[in-house]
Amino acid sequence: MQFVVDKISPLCPGWNKRPLTEDDFYQLCKRFRIGVTEMPLTVGGFYHRVSGRDFIAVDSRLSGAERVLVLFHELGHFLLHTPDSGATASFHGVQRSSRKEIEADAFALCAVIPKTLLESRSTDELIAEGIDRDTLRERVEIYRRYRL
Repeated sequence: MQFVVDKISPLCPGWNKRPLTEDDFYQLCKRFRIGVTEMPLTVGGFYHRVSGRDFIAVDSRLSGAERVLVLFHELGHFLLHTPDSGATASFHGVQRSSRKEIEADAFALCAVIPKTLLESRSTDELIAEGIDRDTLRERVEIYRRYRL
């Protein structure tokens, strides 16, 4: 996972240092010229590249923390898995155990629950601040496994 840190840190200021917001997501999409579309979907979201243009689609029914996680998950696919050429697509929640999905999940979790929060607050404090228990459990596992 060190390659994730090495690749992401210069591209995504504040990643894993402060909680990134939906505004941060849209600023990054503008910077990288990624189109974002909201529509009712049967998956949380997906990233796709067609004819050299990048797009993220998100389920318009998502809101709050779940929405922000999906947005950053799909941005993670762009930052970590964009091919040099050709078309590609990555769908949120499909093939959950693939390497690419695990990396996109780790990117998103570190974006919204940075290492600095894990090191400065207790689990109970983070849950009291509104972080979902299962999401926090996944984030703590990434911290323990990779020190991210």
